[in-house]
Amino acid sequence: MRILRYMLIFVPLAVLAEFVFHNDLLIFATSAIALVPLAGVLGEATEELALHYGPRIGGLLNATLGNAAELIITIVAINAGRYELVKASLTGSIIGNLLLIVGFSLLLGGLRHGVQRFDRGLAGMSSSMMTLAVIGLIIPTMFELFSEIADPNRALEIYNTEVTDPALNTISLVVAAVLLILYILSIVYQFTAPGPDPATEHGHGGTSHTGVGSTEEITAHQPKWSVGFALGILGASTLAIVFMSEFLVGVVEPVAEQLGVRELFLGVILIPIVGNVAEHLVGVQAAMKNQMDLSMNISLGSSMQIALFVAPLLVFLSIFIGPRELTLFFSLFEVMVLGLSVLIASFISLDGESNWLEGAMLLAVYVIAGIGFFYVG
Repeated sequence: MRILRYMLIFVPLAVLAEFVFHNDLLIFATSAIALVPLAGVLGEATEELALHYGPRIGGLLNATLGNAAELIITIVAINAGRYELVKASLTGSIIGNLLLIVGFSLLLGGLRHGVQRFDRGLAGMSSSMMTLAVIGLIIPTMFELFSEIADPNRALEIYNTEVTDPALNTISLVVAAVLLILYILSIVYQFTAPGPDPATEHGHGGTSHTGVGSTEEITAHQPKWSVGFALGILGASTLAIVFMSEFLVGVVEPVAEQLGVRELFLGVILIPIVGNVAEHLVGVQAAMKNQMDLSMNISLGSSMQIALFVAPLLVFLSIFIGPRELTLFFSLFEVMVLGLSVLIASFISLDGESNWLEGAMLLAVYVIAGIGFFYVG
């Protein structure tokens, strides 16, 4: 992770690109790279606070701030009215975790250790939660598509999700509220459920879907930073992420035109990577150390947090900070790829065993989906 510290040099470079050079492509590249180490520093500050306050409060901190960088980027995009970019980023985060990160984890871990095992209960609950989240996205999407088909005065536009429909707004708010409640219940369950049977933990300790390890794992490490220093770093990194996000979002449209791609592709592929790469590296490294419970927990937990917490929260925040309400009406192609990603990831993980070939399968699906997003629309 030391290389992430060196990458902080891109923060002042992005400031220079924004205020001195005024080159859109340079602003986009430097701010995107700068977000990578900033997200890592923010995550490190969160972990330090978790070590100070114990496993339960630490778990809550990780559950709340686990995707803080992604949340900040999307909030900035909502404020700028870039709704297609927001929805693409949410879709890309979930797909990237399920296919790209789990795929790399299984591939590299399997090549080093052969067949690896992890908690089937974690995989089963994650699969159920993600299936429910996909249903929550499908219902508003299908409602709006059927409404367009039934109304002779409206044209069916399967790629345009920026529509004005009061009924769709209401459905999105209700679905968002249900998903948020379910997420809160999952946090309550995590803190109140009896501990796992040590015999089933493969020697790595229990993990939760929030990205936090077991009580033993957390208490085994001592914090390196004081609470005050950790809070200062947390605040400074958050503020820097806000500025870098402003720079990035502000040039997405001209950069997309220069590169000859749609905002949808940039949102699905690039934005989720720069916002979560530090966490992704931890998940892959855990798999290479044969800590598959932790690796799967990071990847699946991040996907669940995006689907059940970040996306619904953005729906409510858009009422106050956006030019209009954000809905859960995604393009049919996004919903289809998301559903298929959850399906293949569930099939591969439900037996509690993994190997390098299964990782290659997930990566193959990610490449195919990426090609589709490049040409769609």
